[in-house]
Amino acid sequence: MTKQWWKESVVYQIYPRSFNDSNGDGIGDLQGIIEKLDYLAELGIDVIWLSPVYDSPNDDNGYDIRDYRSIMNEFGSMEDFDVLLAEAHNRNIRIVMDLVVNHTSDEHSWFVESKSSKDNPKRDYYIWKDGKDGQPPTNWESAFSGSTWEYNEATGDYYLHIFSKKQPDLNWENDEVRSEVYDMMKWWLDKGIDGFRMDVVNFISKHPDYPNGEVQPGKQYGDGSPYFMNGPRIHEYLNEMNRQVLSNYDVMTVGEMPGVTPDEGKLYTADERNELNMVFHFEHMGVDGGEMGKWSLNGWNLTDLKEILSKWQYELEEEGWNSLYWNNHDQPRVVSRFGDDGEYRKKSAKMLGTCLHMMKGTPYIYQGEELGMTNVAFESIDQYEDLESLNMYNERVNQYGDDPAEVLERIHHKGRDNARTPMQWSAEENGGFTTGQPWLDVNPNYRTINAEEALSDEDSVFHYYKRLIQLRKENETIVYGKFDLLLEDSESIFAYTRTNGDETLLVLCNFTKEPVTAELGEFASRSGDVLITNREEERTEETQLGTVELEPFEATTFVLK
Repeated sequence: MTKQWWKESVVYQIYPRSFNDSNGDGIGDLQGIIEKLDYLAELGIDVIWLSPVYDSPNDDNGYDIRDYRSIMNEFGSMEDFDVLLAEAHNRNIRIVMDLVVNHTSDEHSWFVESKSSKDNPKRDYYIWKDGKDGQPPTNWESAFSGSTWEYNEATGDYYLHIFSKKQPDLNWENDEVRSEVYDMMKWWLDKGIDGFRMDVVNFISKHPDYPNGEVQPGKQYGDGSPYFMNGPRIHEYLNEMNRQVLSNYDVMTVGEMPGVTPDEGKLYTADERNELNMVFHFEHMGVDGGEMGKWSLNGWNLTDLKEILSKWQYELEEEGWNSLYWNNHDQPRVVSRFGDDGEYRKKSAKMLGTCLHMMKGTPYIYQGEELGMTNVAFESIDQYEDLESLNMYNERVNQYGDDPAEVLERIHHKGRDNARTPMQWSAEENGGFTTGQPWLDVNPNYRTINAEEALSDEDSVFHYYKRLIQLRKENETIVYGKFDLLLEDSESIFAYTRTNGDETLLVLCNFTKEPVTAELGEFASRSGDVLITNREEERTEETQLGTVELEPFEATTFVLK
């Protein structure tokens, strides 16, 4: 196993719009991030993943880029970015930028030209197809509802947009497109950034025949994902990107890859293949899905969650590398999803942090996770901003006739705005996020859940995360040790070991609000010292590990003796 700085790092994702507003316009900005760098240094993180700050009309909150070499006015200027980069580096914090190159904004100059005429030099920068019998070229459904194809009056044909119609897909078959992307990447890397998180990068190669997708019962559109995920030339493109760009810099890369399997994950991340360092898979994020996909409210089983996470641990043991995450800007808050955001909020948040950070891989913390921030349940659909949620609401209520209250309940549990409510800095108005009107309402619980309170409380989720991060810097077993799952059939306990040479760590996590007993017969003759715990009642003597009593939502890591 090759040792690398990015394997030993902890990454903190910033969603700039919601992080910290320095000028009172209600929108987080670069100067706001600069103001909070000392907070991040105190937490101990090594890398900031900065969600898009490029110039954008903001149809999809910055993931629709109009100009890759400019900063969105709302966030500040390129001078502000340069200060942020320098100040972060002064604190030994690296910055990884979002790379969004499956699509651009429809306001990007390339697309403005591409749609103007069929003989424009930029015409083939995007994917254009003729319709069939007055219908779009395929029956594929957009990730944001509706067709993936939009008709263009000027040229009498359709362009592909897997996401919003204002996010046309780039044509990676075109050598000039790839060259433009690589030049842009070099421009940012030469500026001094430390890598890229690559947005839906496994979508950039499409099946050349563009077949129709399977239509599920009750659905209007077909599933095109088999034809635009992990396409036929994806490895060729990533290898070329690595050869021409990434291999010339000491950087970290992670590819966001919906629908990726562990076998494919190894192809993307194995050292000798020279593609990416790690991938984000979404398998565990679908563990509570169902007949309505992510919007189902079917509940989940711990055995399913363990099976998925341990599968990725085992499969990428010898080659490749895992990224570890519970949250990001597209997912609900983990303490509300897999923990208890009521009575046991702090304790279950610490348990979930332990469970994740003690696995093998690079951990990612999403802003506010270190505070135990929770989902929000806004009373009206008018309070939501997320395009995906709004489109789903309109489709289910207006097309399918669903009960608006029921649809809103689904958004309360699964909507992306759960992650995007502003960061809760203090008990001041709007959580100290802004002196103005926030672009998205702050979660009303900011008066009790906020950074100021957490910093002053030695027993807070923040201080617990700080200790988890510090342990990673002190203990190589946490980074490089072998993973082995225990108690795989338990619906209450997530237990595993990490082994590195003579050292073995035993991680026990109770996912329930009831006391439970971990029966570990194989360790009947062993005892352990506590490395880290969220337990309220102290263990007053050396713990015998054959039978371990766990409090509700307890997480304890032992060093075996």
